[in-house]
Amino acid sequence: MGIALTRAAQWTKGRLEATSLNEALLKDIVHFVEQFNSRYPEEAGVVFTEPLKWATALQASDFTAEYEFSGSSVHSRETDEDGSPLLQLTPPDISVCSFGQLSKLLQLANDSKLEEAQACLEANREPVLMMMGPSLAAAEGKDPSALPLLDTVMEGDQSTKAELKVKLFHILQELDKQLLNSSITPLSKEVRLSPAAVKHDVELLKSVCGAGEKKPLKSVCYTSDYEFNNGCHSPPWRQVHGEIAYLIIEPCDTEPLFITCSTDGVYLNSGVEQEGEENAYDRQSEVYKDLVTLLKSKSSHFADIISKQDFVIQGEPPTTLKIPHVEAVDLEERGQTLRSYEHQEKNVHEKARQQLSLNKSGGMKKLEPSLKWKNLGLTSPHEEAGEKKARKSTGSEKNTEGRSKSPKSESKKKADFSGSPLLACLSSQKMKSPAGATGNEVFSESSSDSEEDEEQGERRGESHTDLPSEYWQIQKLVKYLKGGNQTATVIALCSMRDFNLGQETCQLAIRDVGGLEVLINLLDTDEVKCKIGSLKILKEISRNSQIRRAIADFGGLQTMVAILDSPDKELKCLAAETIANVAKFRRARRTVHQYGGIKRLVELLDCVPDSAMLSTEQEKDVEVARCGALALWSCSKSTRNKEAIRKAGGIPLLARLLKSSQKNMLIPVVGTLQECASEESYRIAIQTEGMIEDLVKNLNCDNQELQMHCASAIFKCAEDKQTRDLVRQYEGLQPLVALLNEADNKQLLAAVTGAIWKCSISMENVAKFEGYKALEMLVGLLTDQPEEVLVNVVGALGECAQRPVNRTTIRKSGGIPPLVSLLTGTNQALLVNVTRAVGACATEPENMTIIDRLDGVRLLWSLLKNPNPDVQASAAWAICPCIENAKDAGELVRSFVGGLELIVNLLKSPNKEVLASVCAAIAKIAKDEENLAVITDHGVVPMLANLTNTADDKLRRYLAEAIAQCCMWGRNRVAFGEAGAVGSLVHYLRSKEPSVHQATAQALFQLSKEPNNCITMHESGVVKLLLRMMGSTDEVLQEAAAGCVANIRRLALANEKAKYG
Repeated sequence: MGIALTRAAQWTKGRLEATSLNEALLKDIVHFVEQFNSRYPEEAGVVFTEPLKWATALQASDFTAEYEFSGSSVHSRETDEDGSPLLQLTPPDISVCSFGQLSKLLQLANDSKLEEAQACLEANREPVLMMMGPSLAAAEGKDPSALPLLDTVMEGDQSTKAELKVKLFHILQELDKQLLNSSITPLSKEVRLSPAAVKHDVELLKSVCGAGEKKPLKSVCYTSDYEFNNGCHSPPWRQVHGEIAYLIIEPCDTEPLFITCSTDGVYLNSGVEQEGEENAYDRQSEVYKDLVTLLKSKSSHFADIISKQDFVIQGEPPTTLKIPHVEAVDLEERGQTLRSYEHQEKNVHEKARQQLSLNKSGGMKKLEPSLKWKNLGLTSPHEEAGEKKARKSTGSEKNTEGRSKSPKSESKKKADFSGSPLLACLSSQKMKSPAGATGNEVFSESSSDSEEDEEQGERRGESHTDLPSEYWQIQKLVKYLKGGNQTATVIALCSMRDFNLGQETCQLAIRDVGGLEVLINLLDTDEVKCKIGSLKILKEISRNSQIRRAIADFGGLQTMVAILDSPDKELKCLAAETIANVAKFRRARRTVHQYGGIKRLVELLDCVPDSAMLSTEQEKDVEVARCGALALWSCSKSTRNKEAIRKAGGIPLLARLLKSSQKNMLIPVVGTLQECASEESYRIAIQTEGMIEDLVKNLNCDNQELQMHCASAIFKCAEDKQTRDLVRQYEGLQPLVALLNEADNKQLLAAVTGAIWKCSISMENVAKFEGYKALEMLVGLLTDQPEEVLVNVVGALGECAQRPVNRTTIRKSGGIPPLVSLLTGTNQALLVNVTRAVGACATEPENMTIIDRLDGVRLLWSLLKNPNPDVQASAAWAICPCIENAKDAGELVRSFVGGLELIVNLLKSPNKEVLASVCAAIAKIAKDEENLAVITDHGVVPMLANLTNTADDKLRRYLAEAIAQCCMWGRNRVAFGEAGAVGSLVHYLRSKEPSVHQATAQALFQLSKEPNNCITMHESGVVKLLLRMMGSTDEVLQEAAAGCVANIRRLALANEKAKYG
């Protein structure tokens, strides 16, 4: 059963797929288990080594009287040697320890048998291991007569129990064989696609694309134009899943379709584009036999057009076919990607032309294979004998004379694709070629399309005049690399470096002819010169994103990480620089981490960066450290790598290098630090290691890139008050303000404004900024700037506006209108900052007049509809000073249609900051009697009462303020009492926050004007608490507490007078 589940069953992310094959397997397993008690009564009682556990849909009511019941739990009367029940149910969890109990359970499940079996198998991926134990499970799938393990079990325990356990094991092996045999029939009926078939279909569909109603499709394209030598467009780590290519097809009547072509068929994926996320490969539809069938299902327009026409290929036999000869990977090396080498004849015939035409009565013209197949040994069996001599006469493919390969390299060359699941799936069956013929070679070309046709998008044309001469010259040099001895290899490498390797044509020429594989293989040789030459070329061409990914695909990163241990310093420098270029995407960074690259790179940083006189060796050490810092900079974009750098001791080494005076050293060091400063542990270390002083010092240098990274590091670190104080202490504020003049460099400007924003959180720094005239400069940056700059500028203005003098400065500098205009944006971070800035400015009546005139309050109110809770909260806070300082606030608020209902409904928000800000706004709104009446009708009283059980002191304060103001209307005091708000408010007086005491005392004073509320307060022990508050230095608190106590006392006196006369 275990082997069948592993080999035959179809799994996706730990779950059985909903396929006919899986359903058939489940039915067979259920039938087997159901009949187990009657067929094998003795073996049914064998107790499993470990119980099978899963989440069941069965309840206690589904079980019969032969089980013991305890509430909702159920257990069997049958027990093991220790007295533990063989079946235990504690909904929804169930555990079963024998086939006898499994059989009874499935009979109880009735119509949900398949669901129960599926849940059990998904929760227990290795059922045989759990039933039989590791000793017998290790023998699964072997010939029982030749198993010494079984003999060992029998020798160790000759009891009946051991014999029954071995018999049960044999029964399970027989079940496995039956399940595997039954799965062969449906598998053999499935249509298996090949890369050639997919390519044929894609080319056919491309030929009928275009604009207009008569065209069935708008466009068809691969997500990656790069084709591996086996014909696949999918990356190697997806090829092992049988995936051939990913397409984006745009029909005329639907959204673009993201399609996976695999050996099993074609289906929709989650949206694979370029280097997609892992979950983008997930299947989102049923599997179709080919592209046309899928498109007919998803596009009615395509189905209508295609039903009226038959598409026929007419052409000559292909004369230039690229046949993959796949080499080498040691499949035991985890993470090693598959490498392939193409073999192409030097002299080729003229390229075959293909013509696509529409012909209703025509059929598919059968194409004959190229004679080149015979030259490469891809012939029928009866032709092989005659062709062997010809192949031998051509000699060996590569001459490795004079080039000693390391054992690792040799292991890579010896392996082949025979272990690949993709080829295993494809080569096991005969397939129909696109031209209608059948063949056994799954990756051989059978259509008249040549490889050059498919690469047309990359090479920008077919004719030789479309490509510069360098392209063909580089291809000749790569051939020398493949076939030359050591001297020829070194000369070819030197000649290749004479070309402009920064030019894309030269980079792609190396890749297209298989040069990348050769260059990476050279890194495994024992010749230092070959390694250096190869790395120098790889360092230059790895700036191209396609080359970077190809290097990672071919396993180049693993080799480069190993080179970091080399005693040769030049080699280490080149390897680290190349890693820095390649590790620009996540998978590459993960590979560096997995193979121990982070620790090795950190070790490269250990040098003396500055001394009076550096020896030649010390200069080399400094260069090694610079290259190591470059690589760490690229790798530090990953959170895991940041932690790995810290654990490897990178922070003290970076701190030492930060004191260097060499800018080429400082840029990668500061770049790494600013990347890592997003982690709190790094921010603390930057403070304690004294790096703030060095960062501030480098703000005064003349290199804008270094200034940008220093400002960015300060921006991230200045979240902490101590860092903000250190920046001020080391006189870093003035250089930051001076850099605001560099408005043309947007990246620098974004970093500098960010640093100013975070530093202005401290009012001492704001006072310094006032003296440097920073506010006027910031106001000037409110227009014609990218959003990343605006977010920081507005954030800084919002912090500075907390001081009254700066609110006036912003108004006089003309900052109010651009701030209000930014309220119409969509950037969430910008909206949070701009609402805070507008709210701060609105505390000045003169500013409020301008905001009102510009319709700023309405814009703030509309932001309450924003789905982002941070924007909602910030807008509500900004509304408070606007209402307080507007001339006719009541009428202004009523002028917003549906505005009051909107703000009351926000009291249902789960976000506490939103609730606190809305309560504060309601407290302001309720000061107007008409508005209070409206929000009362909208149910504000019960909503506020529902929030009174909170333990959040900020929410308590503003909630109490809102309740105090809402008590001013009608029967609201009575309603609050009936809703149970009074007792909860009394508990607020035990808070340690003074502002909560004041607001609560005011609310209780208003509520105490209702007699029933006084009784509730007295019963809750409010008097003692209020008496203590009456001794406070806060006069508002004193007065409210005294008034509440007075009301309670008056009620008591009135009761006594009524009682005693």
